[in-house]
Amino acid sequence: MSETKILLPESDLPTHWYNVVPDMPNPPAPYLGPDGEPVPPDALGAIFPPGILEQEVSTERWIPIPEPVREALKLWRPAPLYRAKRLEERLGTPAKIYFKYEGVSPAGSHKPNSAVPQAYYNHVAGIHRLTTETGAGQWGSSLALAGQLFDMEVRIYMVRVSAEQKPFRKSMMELWGGEVIPSPSNLTQAGRDVLAKDADNPGSLGIAISEAVEEAAGRDDTNYALGSVLNHVLLHQTVIGQETKRQLEQVGDYPDMVFAPCGGGCNVGGMMFPFIADKAAGRDIRLVACEPASCPTLTRGRFTWDWGDSIGLTPLMKMYTLGHDFMPPGIHAGGLRYHGVSPLVSQLHAEGVIEAVAPQQLATFRAGQLIAQTMGIIPAPESAHAAAGCIEEALRCKETGEAKTLLFTLSGHGHFDMAAYDKYLAGELDDYDYPEAEVAAALERLPKFEREPV
Repeated sequence: MSETKILLPESDLPTHWYNVVPDMPNPPAPYLGPDGEPVPPDALGAIFPPGILEQEVSTERWIPIPEPVREALKLWRPAPLYRAKRLEERLGTPAKIYFKYEGVSPAGSHKPNSAVPQAYYNHVAGIHRLTTETGAGQWGSSLALAGQLFDMEVRIYMVRVSAEQKPFRKSMMELWGGEVIPSPSNLTQAGRDVLAKDADNPGSLGIAISEAVEEAAGRDDTNYALGSVLNHVLLHQTVIGQETKRQLEQVGDYPDMVFAPCGGGCNVGGMMFPFIADKAAGRDIRLVACEPASCPTLTRGRFTWDWGDSIGLTPLMKMYTLGHDFMPPGIHAGGLRYHGVSPLVSQLHAEGVIEAVAPQQLATFRAGQLIAQTMGIIPAPESAHAAAGCIEEALRCKETGEAKTLLFTLSGHGHFDMAAYDKYLAGELDDYDYPEAEVAAALERLPKFEREPV
C-alpha cells in the first residue's frame, strides 16, 4: 500500500539554505535610492543585523544554517509530505497529487521558518527588540514565537481589517508575549498621515510595513523583521522545497508541476527555488505561482521599480507591483493582500522561469472545502489558492488523460479562519476582479526618475 504521509527524521533537516541567485538566468537587480542609484547593503544596517544583510546580498549557492536555528526548527521540522489519494479519487483524475503541509508548526504556518533565524541573528547582534507587520497574523504570531525562543521583545503592526477578521491570531501573538497594534495607528507618522486622509482606512501590508520600518529606524534598540519579499526571507524558506525533494525521492517520484500561493513571494521561493536548480540544469518542470484575482500583482501588475511600503521608506526594488499605495479589498486571504512581489520571484517570472495564475475567491474556498472533506485538513485561505491552481490542473488531466504528478504547498491551517469559511458556507462571499482603471491609476503614481535605471 502506498504511503499517505511521507516523513523524514530530524537528522534529515537541511543543514544549509539554498540561494537561487547563482541559478538565475541573470543577476538580480540592485535596490535603489530615490535618485535611482544603487543602495549599498550597509545603508540597511539601521534596521537589519549584519548576518541578515550578508544573506540579503549573498551569491553563494549554499548558506549554512546555524545550529541554534536548526535546533529550534526541530520543534516541528521536517514537515510531512502528503499523497492526496482521497482528493485524487474525488476528482477522478489520473494525476498524482502531493502537498507539503506546513501547518504543523506551532504558529500553524510556514512563517516560523524565517522568523526563527531572523530572531537569532538579531539576538547574536545584541538587539532585543523587533518591529514587524502582519496581515492574516501568520507572520506576526511566528515572530512572537521566535521572540520567546531568543528573548526578544516584539511589536506587531497588524492590518486593521485582518485584526478584525481574526481576533484569535491577536490572542496567539499576545500569549507569546507580542504586542499587537492595529494598523494604521496613531503611533507613527506614517499611520497618522493615512488616518488623516481616511479615519476608517482598513489598512494594508504596505501601510503596516511603513509603520514598522519607521519605528525601527527611529530607535537604536530596535530592528525590523520582514515576513516575505526580501531575499533573505525566501532563502530561509527553502527548507520546504529541500525536504520535499528528499521525500519525493523516497517514493521514487518527481513533480511535473508545482503550485504555491503568492503574496509577497516567500511561499513561492520556499517551495520552488530548490526545484529551479533542477530546471536550470535542464529538468522539465513547470512552476506556478497562485495569487488572488483581487490582488493580481504578477498577472496584472507592472515589472518596474517601486517601494516595498506605502509611503516610500524602503529602498526601491524592481518587482511586479500594483503601485505602492494600491489598496486591495478586504479579502479573507489577508496574507496575500500586498501590492508587490519579491524581486527574485518577479525577475524569475519576467524571464519565464515561473508562471502565474490568479484564481477567484470562491474557487479558492471551494478548493479549501474539498481539501478539508477529502484529507481532513482545513487550509488557510492563502494556502487554498495553491490548492485551487493544483485542482484546476488535476481536472484538466482528467479531460486529457495525462497522468501528471502535481505538487502544492499547503502553507498553513485555517483554524483561525472559520469566520471566513462560515461566510463562504452561507453564500456571503463574492468574487472580485480589481477594476482595471484603479490598477492603472495606482501605477501612474509609481516613482519617477530623471534618468531611468538600467
